[in-house]
Amino acid sequence: MHLKLIGMAALWGASWPAGRMLAQALPPLTGGAWRFAVAMALFALWWRLAGRGLAPLRALSRRQVLGLAAAGAVGVFGYTAFFMLGLQQVPASRAALIVTVNPVVTALIAAWLFGEKLDARIGIGMGLAVLGASIVLTQGEPWRLFAGALGVGELMLLGCVACWVAYTLMGRRLLAGIDTLTTITTTAASGTLLLFAAALLVEGPAQLATPVAAPPLVWAAMLFMAAGATVLAYAWYFDGVAALGAGGAAAYISLVPVFGVATSTLLLGEPLESSLLLGGVLAVAGMAVMNHARR
Repeated sequence: MHLKLIGMAALWGASWPAGRMLAQALPPLTGGAWRFAVAMALFALWWRLAGRGLAPLRALSRRQVLGLAAAGAVGVFGYTAFFMLGLQQVPASRAALIVTVNPVVTALIAAWLFGEKLDARIGIGMGLAVLGASIVLTQGEPWRLFAGALGVGELMLLGCVACWVAYTLMGRRLLAGIDTLTTITTTAASGTLLLFAAALLVEGPAQLATPVAAPPLVWAAMLFMAAGATVLAYAWYFDGVAALGAGGAAAYISLVPVFGVATSTLLLGEPLESSLLLGGVLAVAGMAVMNHARR
């Protein structure tokens, strides 16, 4: 399970430069919609190979169906929209570090809702992670947070944080009676429908068709995000939530920025600024302290 979560972090880390490529080449909602359309084709193939049929869907109660639809709206549609809009404005390496506040918020709410462990050492780790993320957000001037000096891109990425925390905690509740494949397939389906509807209304039919003529490199990034960062990583993540709890699985997100910064530097040539390095070290150290205290 721990190896799966490390693999999840590597795939999600590499998704930041891939997402940056998509956000620069395609309209944001269109890029997100097509990514999940490809992912849904892979989920459908997985479902068929597993011999699932319609029985798992028929077994869902009305409350579970509504919960899965809501999780898809928040964790797929909401997160993807904020993700693509944010990456239009913010370099992938900086964006990957901002989401290190995910585990902090998740752990706080999971402790309140589910009674997951929270003590002084975890609190120290949270403080380091938040300080590191604030340094990254403000490019080395965290006091600017109190003046509201954040750009549109940074605010979009904080929207990613809010959506992912909600998705993780909803997943914890939903997984109590639903298997992982059913959860991720149904939430992805509802989120994909919302992405296409939003892209059609906001960006229009002409923009929605732009990926058809996209160059091979853009399609390679899209396929990686669909197969690796969506299908495989989502499956491993929710396996982790079921086995280790919401806070325990979310702790592995501390590795995402390490992979994100490394791949963004190697693939996109983004610079390693001093504020990025300092904030990244503090954020990752904070997540490591949280994870060690939990164990």
